[in-house]
Amino acid sequence: MGSTESVTGKSEHRKMSGSNLLKRVVMILVGATLVAVGLEIFLAPNQVIDGGITGISMIFSYLSGAKLGIFLFLLNLPFFFLGYKQIGKTFALSTLFGVAVLSVGTALLHPVEPLTDDPLLAAVFGGVILGIGVGLVIRYGGSLDGTEILAILFNKKLPFSVGETVMVMNLFILGSAGFVFGWDHAMYSLMAYFIAFKMMDLTIDGFESTKSVWIISDQHREIGNALLRRLGRGVTYLHGEGGYSGDEKKVIFCIVTRLEEAKLKSIVDEIDPEAFLAFGDIHDVKGGHFKKQDIH
Repeated sequence: MGSTESVTGKSEHRKMSGSNLLKRVVMILVGATLVAVGLEIFLAPNQVIDGGITGISMIFSYLSGAKLGIFLFLLNLPFFFLGYKQIGKTFALSTLFGVAVLSVGTALLHPVEPLTDDPLLAAVFGGVILGIGVGLVIRYGGSLDGTEILAILFNKKLPFSVGETVMVMNLFILGSAGFVFGWDHAMYSLMAYFIAFKMMDLTIDGFESTKSVWIISDQHREIGNALLRRLGRGVTYLHGEGGYSGDEKKVIFCIVTRLEEAKLKSIVDEIDPEAFLAFGDIHDVKGGHFKKQDIH
């Protein structure tokens, strides 16, 4: 009978440190509170809705007269259990906390007078605040809407991507607003959703975009040294091989900010105008030696 060894060490789930846990709790709290402000102070009083479960909750709240927070919590509750199975315990608990804060926040803010009765202003400012709030919650490991979890399940049985499924569901939900609130409010809702989507992306990715750069040049060493001295960025040399010639090539890999992109191009062009450059967007950088060094 063969012996078996228990898997330990790196394969085990490690507990989050106290500081990281506190940061996650605070940021999800702030994000969910912002969403509650966007919904109750701007969107809901002006009959402008959001997509997903939030939009469905707003329609049900309007038709029934019940508080929005009740539907937000009840309709998202099943997705808490789905998220637990599909993504994990940490995500599920973060989602439950965020949805609970959102539900309580909308209930507390419901008696507050809206800041505007202009649906256009409500769509713009409500969308901005909503998008920032949702982006913060997603960036720190939670969710406030079960639509994407549902889309992940559909993706396993339907020939559509998660993004396509979410888009179809949201178009259906936003279209429903036309029958409930009128078609002008449906168009305002579509505007608010678009603004919120863009602000969510901006919040998740960060305001200062980072770019990865691949440079292929026979003067790789001179370019690498120049980037270190004049840009203050470290470089990594990778081994490559030409697909047509079969010649060995050195590939320079470097990470820069968006503001440094033009200067990098200028440095490379000075040394080797024929060099090959490729840029790619990076949403997050962690570890290594990304910190900018002093420029000599």
